[in-house]
Amino acid sequence: MSRRVVRQSKFRHVFGQPLKADQSYEDIRVSRVTWDSSFCAVNPKFLAIIVESGGGGAFLVVPLSKTGRVDKNYPLVAGHTGPVLDIDWCPHNDNIIASGSEDCTAMVWQIPDSTPLRPIMEPVVTLEGHSKRVGIITWHPTARNILLTAGSDNLIIIWNVGTGEHLITIDNHPDLIYNVSWNRNGSLFCTTCKDKKVRVIDPRKQEIVAEKLSPHEGIRPMRAIFTRDGSIFTTGFTRMSQRELGLWDPVNFDEPIALQEMDTSNGVLLPFYDPDTNIVYLCGKGDSSIRYFEITDEPPYVHYLSTFSSKEPQRGMGFMPKRGLDVSKCEIARLYKLHERKCEPITMTVPRKSDLFQDDLYPDTAGPEPALEAQDWLEGKNADPLLVSLRDGYVPLKNRELKVVKKNILDSRPAPRRSMSTCDGNFAHQVTLEKLLEEIHSLKVTVQSQEKRICDLENKLSKFTNGTA
Repeated sequence: MSRRVVRQSKFRHVFGQPLKADQSYEDIRVSRVTWDSSFCAVNPKFLAIIVESGGGGAFLVVPLSKTGRVDKNYPLVAGHTGPVLDIDWCPHNDNIIASGSEDCTAMVWQIPDSTPLRPIMEPVVTLEGHSKRVGIITWHPTARNILLTAGSDNLIIIWNVGTGEHLITIDNHPDLIYNVSWNRNGSLFCTTCKDKKVRVIDPRKQEIVAEKLSPHEGIRPMRAIFTRDGSIFTTGFTRMSQRELGLWDPVNFDEPIALQEMDTSNGVLLPFYDPDTNIVYLCGKGDSSIRYFEITDEPPYVHYLSTFSSKEPQRGMGFMPKRGLDVSKCEIARLYKLHERKCEPITMTVPRKSDLFQDDLYPDTAGPEPALEAQDWLEGKNADPLLVSLRDGYVPLKNRELKVVKKNILDSRPAPRRSMSTCDGNFAHQVTLEKLLEEIHSLKVTVQSQEKRICDLENKLSKFTNGTA
């Protein structure tokens, strides 16, 4: 009589658990925009959620420690003129977040450590280059200040946000781009597209390295992400509208390494991948469950671990980087589930009795320092992420300001013709000087009026605090 051999894995008993009610973020009006992004981004300092707002697009940023009810007057990040569609925290600076919007722009924001007194309206830099809405935002994993945006104009643009300039435009998608995922060192990225193809692209050569038509035969949106070893994990639908996941080798795209049918729900499966544990968490919009799988070198290669289920469906999901987890509780992942009016953290834990640091659960993980400068990457260099140990826990760095040094546009202007007479030149200088003086005068007037307003407000505030009002 044969005995069934149980696969050995330290992650076989990982269990999900929502934090207590007082650890949630309440009274948040999550955006109702019909767009298949996660609507939530999180890092060791802040939680950001795309919210409903009048007069344009906005998202909420609260410190992780500010749990409980969020005041309805809490200041938003609100510089876009159209709904915000996607947000992403910079992996190398916990105070920097990028957003993409229906107003055809991407913006990069500096979030202060202290709670702002009024809405943040001024981005550090505005990136204008798309002719239609910007629905995908993703930072380069290892190079400083490199940001990728993808729009409904079917273009992918790579920017250097440190100079505000656009470096590379990739125009080889004939239809809407569903998602973009960098590989571990940022030398390649993969995309899924409405034309039912998965493409692997070398951005600096602007070449398609590999592509696969219909890894999933259904017509509904697909997702694809790179795994640590360079394989590609995909989610999609079968011809019969069943949800399906696949694992592929981009060097040989003909046959899948693994292909598994899942269920008949119609929500697009958003994959969140942890390269340290090789676990992928699948969250469908409108689902009330999170399934997780371990990717290994042994058949069937994608091993089902378990499902976290709750009563309410999710509107979106955030995924905490490894350095934001509590290593003392053997927490290997934390997801932030968006409900209609709140955000609920869910922890994924490996049950262990020992209180000691578990080396096997926490290999050195990607730290907050970039491995490359933007120019080095652009010139063809590659580097893996710089790793940090979590043995003593991770303490977020203090606010580091992003300085944008825009290239002088005068450098690229044609030199003036030498034939211009001295008289004409002097007249031009005089006109410019008069304009500058006018601008300085108007600025002075504005500053004085604002100072008066601030004084009045301070007086009112002091009356309230002294109890005289």
